[in-house]
Amino acid sequence: MAKQRKGQTEFTRWMGPLLDCLRALGGSAKPQEVSRWIARELHLPPEITEPTIKSGANRFHNQVQWARQYLVWQGLLDDGRRGTWTLSPLGWKTRLDENAARTIFLDRVKTYQAERKHATTEPHAEPELTDTEPPEESQDLGLLDILKSLPPYGFELICGRLLREHGFEEVEVTQRSRDGGIDGYGLLRLSPFVSLRVAFQAKRYRDTVTRSAVGEFRNALLGRAEKGVFITTGRFTQDAEVEATRDGVVPIELIDGEQLVELFQDKLIGVKPKTVYEIDHPFFDEFRRES
Repeated sequence: MAKQRKGQTEFTRWMGPLLDCLRALGGSAKPQEVSRWIARELHLPPEITEPTIKSGANRFHNQVQWARQYLVWQGLLDDGRRGTWTLSPLGWKTRLDENAARTIFLDRVKTYQAERKHATTEPHAEPELTDTEPPEESQDLGLLDILKSLPPYGFELICGRLLREHGFEEVEVTQRSRDGGIDGYGLLRLSPFVSLRVAFQAKRYRDTVTRSAVGEFRNALLGRAEKGVFITTGRFTQDAEVEATRDGVVPIELIDGEQLVELFQDKLIGVKPKTVYEIDHPFFDEFRRES
C-alpha cells in the first residue's frame, strides 16, 4: 500500500469527537455546529481552526467533513438527511479512540484498493484527501462558486430574493451609491402584533470575515434597524462570531458560505434536486469470501 501522507489521515483525529458531539447534542446537528463543538470542547488553537485549503474552505472543517464521510461509510452515521449529520443506532453506542479511527481508515483503503484491482491491472492508493471536498460537500461547491462569481449588486439582489423566499416582507436592496454600509432591508413578522425591521449586508468573501467587519456593520445599523443579518460566501472568524452576539448591542445573525448554500437548497433557489446513488461497500463484503 502506498505510504499515506500526514494530511491524508489527519481527519481520523476527529472521528471520535464527532460521534461524541452528536451524542451530546441529542443525536444530530448541522455540520458547522459539529466543527464548533469539537473546536470548543478540545480547546483547539487558531493555528488548527483558522487555516484554509486551496478552494478557500476552512481546512479544519474540511477535515471534519471527511471524518463524517468515513463514519457514514462505516454505518455509524445515517446518510439520509442532507445538511444534518445524524447518528445511526450503531453510532449511538460506538466510541472511537484514535487507534480505532485509524483502523476504519485503513480498512477503507483496503476495500478501495481491492475494488480498483478488480477494475484495473494495478492497485491504487486511496485518493488524496488534502485540499479536496468530501462527496456530499463537493456537490455544493458549484453553487457557492457561482455565487462568488456574481457582481456585487447581483449578489445583493439574489440575497434579497433569498430573504423574501424565507419569509421576509417588504424586502428592498439599497442603491449602491447610498447604502451607508447596509445593502438592504426587510420586515420580519414574528406575530400579528410584533415585527422587526432587519438590515442585511451581503459580501462575496473568499476568505474570512473579521470582527472589525461585523463591528462596522453594527455601527451602520444604529438607529436604522432592530436586527442585522450578515451574509457572506466566506466564513467568519471566532472573534467575529463573538462580536455578533455581544450583549447590550444590536444582535447580528451570521450566514456563512455553507449555511448560504443550505438556504438556497431549502427553497430550491437556482438549484434542482436530483437522486444520487452511492455504493454500499459493506454490502458486497459477504460476496468477496472464497467458497
